[in-house]
Amino acid sequence: MSADRPLSDRIALVTGASRGIGRAAALSMAEAGAHIVAVARTQGALEALDDELRRAGHAPATLVPMDIAEPDGFDQLGLALHQRFGRLDILVHAAAILGPITPVFHIEPSHWDRVVAVNLTASYRLIRAMEPLLRAAAAPRAIFLTSGRASRPKAFWGPYGVTKAGLEHLVRTWADELEQTHVRAVLLDPSVMRTRMRAEAMPGEDPAQLPDPSEIGPLIVELAQADLGLPTASVVFEDWKRAATRASA
Repeated sequence: MSADRPLSDRIALVTGASRGIGRAAALSMAEAGAHIVAVARTQGALEALDDELRRAGHAPATLVPMDIAEPDGFDQLGLALHQRFGRLDILVHAAAILGPITPVFHIEPSHWDRVVAVNLTASYRLIRAMEPLLRAAAAPRAIFLTSGRASRPKAFWGPYGVTKAGLEHLVRTWADELEQTHVRAVLLDPSVMRTRMRAEAMPGEDPAQLPDPSEIGPLIVELAQADLGLPTASVVFEDWKRAATRASA
């Protein structure tokens, strides 16, 4: 393992890998030497990610087109990863949907069910499927993307905020269960970024004023090799960026 490729020979699974923060995570970890297992709904977007990795001189990714809300998807993926690699070194769970921005009593049951399925139930299914593979790795790290909305409820953000709060509770519970193992998990709050989800939520906002998702890539690489404790609080990108700026001044 070289200093410029600290994730050399690591197997890294990224959900939501075709765009936004998931794509940034995949590109940064590939640059650091990891083999990327990229999960997203759209085959074409995954192929575009793979093309970018190849142009940059990185190894081709393992592409997994999948709707993470499908009940058996992660079980099947876990079996495939076990057969091919026998372990999983890094997990980055970035996939999520915003859902309707509307008063609670206006939420259609089908919309509620979809947000819960993608943002919360899929997270449980992912943990359930991947824990054995993480336990088989030497220094496994699991990074879950959360949001400040989980602890700061706001009108009209019900489904998204509820599911992110549930995700945080789930990850902290799971991490506590694994305290005596070598598996470590972390909650990462990316703060406000120039993503499609942010544009959906705030259509009148100038995206040029927001950080590009690529800026969070180095933090994800850092967390993928960090000596993590239990996730009693989220790692906040804005805090990390300020600290990095002060250190380089």
